[in-house]
Amino acid sequence: MIDHFLVDEFENIVGLPYVLTDIEDMVTYSYDAAVLDPVTPLAAIMPGNSEELGQIIKICNENNLPLTIRGAGTNLSGGTIPSATGIVILTSRLNSIIEINKQDMYAVVQPGVVTATLSEAVEKKGLFYPPDPGSQAVSTLGGNIAENAGGLRGLKYGVTKDYVMGLEFFDAAGRHIKTGSKTVKCATGYNLSGLMVGSEGTLGVIDKIILKLLPLPSHRKSMVAVFNNMEQASETVAAIIANRIIPATLEILDNFTIRAVEAFSNAGLPVDAAALLLIEVDGHPAVVQEDGEKIETLCRKLGAVNIKIAANDQERDKIWAARRSALSALAKLKPTLVLEDVTVPRSRIPDMVKALQQIAKDFKIDIGTFGHAGDGNLHPTILTDKRDVKEWKRVEMAIEAIFEKALAMDGTLSGEHGTGLAKLPFLEKEVGKATIAFSQQLRKALDPNKILNPGKVTGIF
Repeated sequence: MIDHFLVDEFENIVGLPYVLTDIEDMVTYSYDAAVLDPVTPLAAIMPGNSEELGQIIKICNENNLPLTIRGAGTNLSGGTIPSATGIVILTSRLNSIIEINKQDMYAVVQPGVVTATLSEAVEKKGLFYPPDPGSQAVSTLGGNIAENAGGLRGLKYGVTKDYVMGLEFFDAAGRHIKTGSKTVKCATGYNLSGLMVGSEGTLGVIDKIILKLLPLPSHRKSMVAVFNNMEQASETVAAIIANRIIPATLEILDNFTIRAVEAFSNAGLPVDAAALLLIEVDGHPAVVQEDGEKIETLCRKLGAVNIKIAANDQERDKIWAARRSALSALAKLKPTLVLEDVTVPRSRIPDMVKALQQIAKDFKIDIGTFGHAGDGNLHPTILTDKRDVKEWKRVEMAIEAIFEKALAMDGTLSGEHGTGLAKLPFLEKEVGKATIAFSQQLRKALDPNKILNPGKVTGIF
C-alpha cells in the first residue's frame, strides 16, 4: 500500500479525482498487450500539465518510488508493465495538439495525443504524418516515441524516429530538458532526441514533442496480388525491392491469416489464396502509374494468379482496414496470442518465411504469418492456450528458434515492438554483454535512484 502522505501530496498536485488507488483500478494498469504476467502498481496518477508532471517525478525521485509511464497500454513487449512497489503515470490528460504549422511543416503535441488523431488533423491541412502503427487508432504519440513504433508505411517513409525533430522531457530528478528544435537542421549539443526515442521510459519522461510533417501524396494506387504459395509471394517482395521500386506499403499475409481476417472483416479477401501481397504506391501521378505497372509485371512474372486494383478510395480503405485488423482477427481464434516481431534484411524474407513454416511444423503449433515484408519486418503470430502447459513449453521453444533464425540471417529481435521485458532474456545474443553493460552504466548515471521504468530494456542495473 502506498504511504498516505504521498497520496496527499499527489492529490494536492493533480486533484483528488486524478489519483487512483483502488485495487480495481490498479488491475487495469497491471498489464499491456504482451503475454506476460500482470503486476499491480500502488497507484495511478493523471497529471494535467507539464508542471504537474514534473512535480510528480520529483516526488517519486525523492522517495525512491518507481514510476512507469503509460499511454494506451498497447505495448507488445511488456514495456508498460509497472513495478509492484511503484506507481503508473497516465498521459491521458496530456492530449493537446499544440500547433500544426503548415508553412514549416511540423506539429507540436503532448505525449497523450492519439496517433490517428494527429494524422487526421494534419491531413485536413494537406499534410501527412507517415508513421502508422497497427494500433494507431488508440496508441499515443508518447508511446510511439518510447517504442520507436513503425507501421505499414515504414518501407518508404521510415519509422517514428525519422519524424522526431525535438523533445521536451523530464529527467529522473524532475528537471525539464529541451532537445532539438523546429528547424530542419539542428546540431546543437548532444542528440538527446535520438537517445530518448526507443528508450521505453527508462531515461526520461516525455512532455512535449515536435514532429516533422510531409506534403500529403497527391495520388495513391492500391492492389492485392494473389499467390498459390508463400514462397512465390515472399520472392516477389524481394524482387520488387531488388528492382529499386519502393512502394509506400508492401504487406504479406499467409492463408491462415487471410482466413482469420476475412472472417473478421468481410473485406472480400480470397480465402483460398495461399498468400496475398497488399501493395500501395503513392506520389506524383506519373510515378504512381509507372511503379504500379512495374509491380504488376513482377507479380505476374513471379507467380501471381490474380491482381486486383482498388477502384476508388472506399475499396482502398477497405483493404487497409482489413490488414490492420489482422491482430484482432487472429486473437479471436484461441485464448492466447503471441505476436512476435522479427526483422531480417529484405533479401532474406523468403528464407525467413520458409523457416517460420518449418518451425510451426517442428513444434506442432499454429503460426499465422503477416507483416511489413517490404522492410523485412515479419509478425509470426502464435495461437495457443497458455493454460496448456505442454503446448506452452513448445511455444517458448519455438519463440527462441524464431529469434535464433532471425539473428543467423543478420536480423534483429525487434523491428518495432521494443525490448521491454519480453525480449530482455534474448538481448545478449544480439548485442553482447559489453553493450548491455554500457547501457546499464548510462542508466545509472541518469537515474541513480533507479525509478524510471525499472527492469526494462537493460534489466536490473
